[in-house]
Amino acid sequence: MTYPLAMRDRFVDLVCAGCCLDEAGRRVGVSSITASRWWARFGHMDLERGHGGLVAGVPADRPGGGGQRARRALTGEDRAVIEAGLRVGLAPATIAGQLGRDGCVVTREVTRNRCRDGIYRSAVAHRLAATRRRRPKPFRLVEHPGLCRLIEGWMDQGWSPRLIAQVLKTGNGPDQTVWVSHETIYRALYVQTRGQLRADLHRQLSLKRRQRVPRTRDRHANNPYREAFTISQRPAEVDDRAVPGHWEGDLIVGPASKSAIGTLVERSTRFTILLHLPDRHDADTVAEAMIREMRHLPEHLRRSITWDRGRELAAYARVELALDTRLYFCDPHSPWQRGTNENTNGLLRQYFPKATDLSIYPVDYLDFVAAQLNDRPRKTLDWKTPAEAFQQLLSSPPPITVAMTG
Repeated sequence: MTYPLAMRDRFVDLVCAGCCLDEAGRRVGVSSITASRWWARFGHMDLERGHGGLVAGVPADRPGGGGQRARRALTGEDRAVIEAGLRVGLAPATIAGQLGRDGCVVTREVTRNRCRDGIYRSAVAHRLAATRRRRPKPFRLVEHPGLCRLIEGWMDQGWSPRLIAQVLKTGNGPDQTVWVSHETIYRALYVQTRGQLRADLHRQLSLKRRQRVPRTRDRHANNPYREAFTISQRPAEVDDRAVPGHWEGDLIVGPASKSAIGTLVERSTRFTILLHLPDRHDADTVAEAMIREMRHLPEHLRRSITWDRGRELAAYARVELALDTRLYFCDPHSPWQRGTNENTNGLLRQYFPKATDLSIYPVDYLDFVAAQLNDRPRKTLDWKTPAEAFQQLLSSPPPITVAMTG
């Protein structure tokens, strides 16, 4: 038997208003079996299988279902306007204009709260919104022990909580009852009373921690540069390149960072020095190579060195003492603060292609490459070569600093 659509909508409105299924069916004149079938077809899965089981018989406007919010939520009247507009074929943007809301609000509301048959019903949507707002919410993994077993199996295979959360979301379509976020899984692992996951499952995580590290922990406790000078403390004379003797440095590395070559570039002349690091590039090795290559320079041509924050220069104090210079370190993830050195490293890739083992190059070849770069005319130097500009600095007497007295 086919029933009018208005009759079925009246039934849904009664259920969402607080009637039980049998009572709502009796009021519209259908049997309890038909009423159950209608709700299974025209209801919403989150109302039926969501928080706390079957909640369709709970009024939408019960105390605790909402309250005043900083961001204005859709009201029952707003949802009735959306339903009426959709029934006459209005576009979501047009309906949103009538409500004084953004078009995405209506689109998201319809997508999230439409019923199983694809029709948006304001009563069901309003009941569902009230259910989602209730606090506290039950913990998802307490309600679904089968989901816990599934997560345990995936974690035993080495899957991360983030990957598991993504697979659950993409593999179960709109059925949000089996969606869990990666944060939910972490909370179940670190606070065993919040879920039913195995107590030893934290060992499958990459860090194998039994508990979370507090955010208030001193993140700089193992930072070798916590007492070093930063680039913000560098003198202004370095920025305008008017005073020579300020250098920028870094490493170019080979595959898996197993080999490296050190690079040093003088800012005013673009003169390049390459550091031979055939065996290793730890802090002591890099410091020794820098001291070896720069100790012969005049004092006025080794005023400062600006370096990246890689741990290869953790022995910076040793370099400062041996060369009587000052080292400044860039901000994290800010390679543009050593623009001259970054540009030079790009030129060096012509001679040392990426994915090449850099330990195979002898020191003679490094000297050859450095000479090639230093003999290349530069527009920034009025077409002089870095070698010519640097030689001019070497042959010129050091500038005399006159102390101003009152």
